[in-house]
Amino acid sequence: MKLVVMKFGGSSVAGADKVKHVAGRIIQKKKEGYRVVVVVSAPGDMTDDLITMAEGITKSPPPREMDMLLATGEQASIALLCMALHAKGHAAISLTGPQAGIYADADHTRARITKILPKKVLSELAKRRIVVVAGFQGLNPHEDIATLGRGGSDLTAIAMAAALEADLCEIYTDVEGVYTTDPRVVSDARKLDEISYDEMLELAGAGAQVMQGRSIEVAKKYGVVFEVRSTFLQASGTRVHQEVRRMEDVAVSGIAFDRKQAKISIVDIPDRPGVAAKVFGALGKAGINVDMIIQSEATDRKNDISFTVSESDVKKALSALRPVKRALEAADLIANKNVGKVAVVGVGMRSHSGVASKMFQALADEKINIQMISTSEIKISCVISRDYVDDAVKVLHKTFELDKK
Repeated sequence: MKLVVMKFGGSSVAGADKVKHVAGRIIQKKKEGYRVVVVVSAPGDMTDDLITMAEGITKSPPPREMDMLLATGEQASIALLCMALHAKGHAAISLTGPQAGIYADADHTRARITKILPKKVLSELAKRRIVVVAGFQGLNPHEDIATLGRGGSDLTAIAMAAALEADLCEIYTDVEGVYTTDPRVVSDARKLDEISYDEMLELAGAGAQVMQGRSIEVAKKYGVVFEVRSTFLQASGTRVHQEVRRMEDVAVSGIAFDRKQAKISIVDIPDRPGVAAKVFGALGKAGINVDMIIQSEATDRKNDISFTVSESDVKKALSALRPVKRALEAADLIANKNVGKVAVVGVGMRSHSGVASKMFQALADEKINIQMISTSEIKISCVISRDYVDDAVKVLHKTFELDKK
C-alpha cells in the first residue's frame, strides 16, 4: 500500500474550520489508497505569540525552556487535528517528534536532525491509523526536546518521507505553489509546474519564503521528490526534483528578494594575512550567517571589508566585531540597515550567456544603484537600497519575460 507524507503549515490550521478542512484533505488522500503520515506546524501565529510572551518575562530566556515552550504549538495542532479526524470517523493518533523517533543534536532552538527511527510510526500505520506528527521538534542527546529552527516542520516532513521511503511527499501551504516571484509584488507572477532542488535552494537563500532551505538540502540528498501545493484549492502545485534537460531551455526561472538585510563595513583595517579570519571568525563564534562579502583594494596598506547579514543579526554582529575593531585599530564600524537583496535564479544560466549584463542593464535603466554583487553557477544577487527592492523585482520579472510560459 502506497505511503504519503502530508505537511500542513500554520496558516492551514489557524482555527477550527481550517483544521476541519485539513482533516477532509487527509481523508480524501486515505480514500485514494494511501497510508497517511501528516506533519503539522503550530496554528497561525502561535509561535510568534509564545516568543513575545517569553520576551515579556525575560529578554534572555534559557534556550532549553524556549524549546519546551515553542514545542507546545505543534502539539496543540496535532491533538486538534486528530480530534477532527476522529469526529469524521477515521482512526488517528498524534505523536510528538520524540515519540515519532526523531532525534536531534544538542543545539537548542536550531537543532539539526541526526536520525529518525520511526518504529512507532510504522506500528501505528500497521493498525490502519492516520499518524499525525508534530513538526519542528526532536529529542536531543540529553533527552530534552529540541526545536529545529524557523520552518522546521518542512524539515520534519522531508526527513520523515526519506526515513519511511514514502511514495509521495506533499507540502501544503496558503499559496498554490512556487511562483516566478512573490505575486504580492508582481501581479502577473506565474506558478511554476516544476523546479529543481538547486533552484529552490537558491531562491530560499535569496529570500523566498516558500520553504526552509535545510529541508530542500535534505530532499536533494535523499532524492525526496515533493510537491508544494495549496491547502484550500484542488489544483496541482509545483513539483520539486532533480533538474531535467528542458529546465535549461529557460535562462531564469525566478526572482527572489529580501528586504530584511543589512550591510556592515569595517573600515581601514590592515592589509595583511589573517585579518579576514579574525573578522569572520568572530562572527562565526557568535552564530551569525554572512551572505555577500566585498573587500576593497588596499590603499596605504589598508582596506575595507563589507558584508551583509540578516537585519535581525545586526546588534549581535556589531557586538562581536567591536573587540576586533579595537584589536585591528580599524577607523570605523558601520551598519547600514537601508538595504535589500534581489536575485535572479535559474539552472539555464549555466548554458545561457549574458544574463548578468541583462540584469545590470535593466537595473541601470531604472536608475537603481548596485552596491554589492554575488554570483553562483545559477544565481546572481545584488544588494541595493531597500526603497527600490519592489521596483527592481518588477523590472527584472519583465526583463526576463517570466510572465510568459
